[in-house]
Amino acid sequence: MPYSSIYVIEPDRDRARVVAAVLDSLGYRACIHGAGGRQPDDAGDARPRAAYVGGVSGEALERELALIEKRSEAMPLLVAADSPAVERLAREARREYHLVDVPLRETQLSELLAQLRHRRGEPAAPTTRFVGSSAPMRRVNALIRQVAPFDSSVLILGESGTGKELVARTIHESSPRRDKPFVPINCGAIPAELLESELFGHEKGAFTGAINTRKGRFEIAEGGTLFLDEIGDMSLPMQVKLLRVLQERVYERVGSNRSQRCDVRIIAATHRNLEEAIARGQFREDLYYRLSVFPIEMPPLRERLGDLPELIAEFGARMARRGLESVMLQESALRALARYAWPGNVRELANLIERLAILYPRGSVAAADLPAKYRSGVEVEHDIDALAAGQTGGVSALESCMLLPRSGIDLKDHLAGIEMALIRQALQASDGIVAQAAKLLHLQRTTLVEKLRKYGMQGGLQLSGS
Repeated sequence: MPYSSIYVIEPDRDRARVVAAVLDSLGYRACIHGAGGRQPDDAGDARPRAAYVGGVSGEALERELALIEKRSEAMPLLVAADSPAVERLAREARREYHLVDVPLRETQLSELLAQLRHRRGEPAAPTTRFVGSSAPMRRVNALIRQVAPFDSSVLILGESGTGKELVARTIHESSPRRDKPFVPINCGAIPAELLESELFGHEKGAFTGAINTRKGRFEIAEGGTLFLDEIGDMSLPMQVKLLRVLQERVYERVGSNRSQRCDVRIIAATHRNLEEAIARGQFREDLYYRLSVFPIEMPPLRERLGDLPELIAEFGARMARRGLESVMLQESALRALARYAWPGNVRELANLIERLAILYPRGSVAAADLPAKYRSGVEVEHDIDALAAGQTGGVSALESCMLLPRSGIDLKDHLAGIEMALIRQALQASDGIVAQAAKLLHLQRTTLVEKLRKYGMQGGLQLSGS
């Protein structure tokens, strides 16, 4: 059961469905209003805590909010960044509102809703769930469960793109500090001279450009968790200052001599080998031992290839929640991806699935449809250009396609991949007119139409053109 409801004021039906899907994935029930969906009185027993505002403004927005507030007190608004309501809400300054990105980002929305829960003293939302049942991921999940209840410092190690921040968030959301803030900061993305101010805050006039007093990340994270990403990129002088805070649990804002106590849990992460950095004099050994009370090493994707189907399904579901069409990968494509080294790890896989969802909406993707670098490990691959030319290196391209690999081949998938690639070329050459493409392929138009339906390739084509 979702723990509470969110009103969705969005006249565009498709966008309303996407917002509802994202909220559902975060554990909320969406009460859609303004798109022919549920009315405010249909919220049931769940007590709405916020309202999402999309493509509505002016009197229409006021009418919707008046209807909602007949049974609920004034509530914070989550306003789409491209909503026409933004200008009016900013000008009137009567209601609490928070801008959210478009397309929706689950991480941003989850953090905003967590802040609202904390302010109301409400229980936390469900814990983030890791995808993957391979042995390496079972070990990671076990370690997370073991360390989450305690305040011990955690050091997450692993290559870029393996999901280190997700581990940190999961530890926080599974801990007694879950109702307090989770505050991330990338130590490698902020210039060394500004990092002290970012972490500890500064007083007005502390340096050129400090026109106002500003809280630092330690102060913002009070009672919660501070995530220091890419800690291996922090400068040595800053490491000394951080070590003092970890030892004494006190700090001063830049430009102030007043000490402030802090109660935060520290989780750090890096893709660097800190022991080698210590040997080179680039990282303090005492800070390393302060941070690595409980180390967790994230496995690279190439060491958990058994999770590929689950990860692909999860990323496909995320694409669907953002309004993209689903895409299906054939066995030949999965085998090709299993042979790839994945230097970008899970992040690279997520980007590839999004790219395929855009290129082949509702399509069936074979190995031949993958970008070239993902096909390099496939033992049998055809080259359409060489096939058209007739000869490559003294061996006909047709013969090279017909060489049977030692491990065998899925003939059905292989032939389907060849057929789909040739159909795409014919359609491209004929500007998408099916009748002309059929002539190039020496097929009846009805036969080609049937093949297009079979492979999910008919979208946007002139099926009746000549």
